[in-house]
Amino acid sequence: MKSMTGFAHHTISENGLHGTITLKSYNNRFLDISVSLPPSAAGIEPHVRDFLGSRIARGKIECTLRLRKLEASLEDIELHFQSAKILSEQLRSLAEACQIDDRPSLDVLTRFPGIVEMNTEIDEAGLWQSLVPALEETWREFEESRVREGLATETNIMSQLERLQSKLTEIEAQADTLEQLVHDQIVARFKELLAEKYDESRVLQEVAVQLVRLTINEEIERLKAHFEAFRLMSAQPSCGKKLDFLCQEMNREVNTIGSKNMLVAISHAVVEMKDALENIREQLRNVE
Repeated sequence: MKSMTGFAHHTISENGLHGTITLKSYNNRFLDISVSLPPSAAGIEPHVRDFLGSRIARGKIECTLRLRKLEASLEDIELHFQSAKILSEQLRSLAEACQIDDRPSLDVLTRFPGIVEMNTEIDEAGLWQSLVPALEETWREFEESRVREGLATETNIMSQLERLQSKLTEIEAQADTLEQLVHDQIVARFKELLAEKYDESRVLQEVAVQLVRLTINEEIERLKAHFEAFRLMSAQPSCGKKLDFLCQEMNREVNTIGSKNMLVAISHAVVEMKDALENIREQLRNVE
């Protein structure tokens, strides 16, 4: 089992690329991928989504990429000399018109848009190739965190499954007593209505009909099969939804036993089984 909640944070520093990748996930019924990238790297979002979508089946996962700096070269800086010259002349004219003895400094000129431009375009294919190793490492750490939490969840779930099996064993031990009680009640009812004079074959027929309606042997056997299927299914990847459905089937069988029951011991066991199933389903909300 893997938990749907996980976290990993990885620092990138290679090929002139500096930044961080963060992965975190939460419980969700379906797969919901959220990707946050800097504007200069927006083009690689489909690659990131494909990367994550091929590795996770359920949950809300957030991937955040922060690029603090990309190494720049002289070719990345473009100076617009003619624009700067025109701007400088206009600013001097403005100063003369206002009778201000001042000349525009280089600091002032470079603050105006279009004088100095940085080429921030990134080769998206190259960027993605540089990111893949870091993303793979982040994913490995992320998976480790999900597996650790998943193991703890699985331990809890299996302890509740043991509790279910224990209570089913108690119920099974009472099954013959329940059938005998049904038999005795029908015989007593016939005696009461017919004043000791009744047809034994008719009583046996009625007992057989009622036992078919009230026996819990089928429910017990189906629950045993469900328990075995639960253990096998829990070892499969992305088993959360399937196990939750199986718990619904178990709950239906337990409810049927409760509706047929006439013994206090079985009633107590049914309550315990319902509580255990609720605990399992609560834990399964965090299983992928």
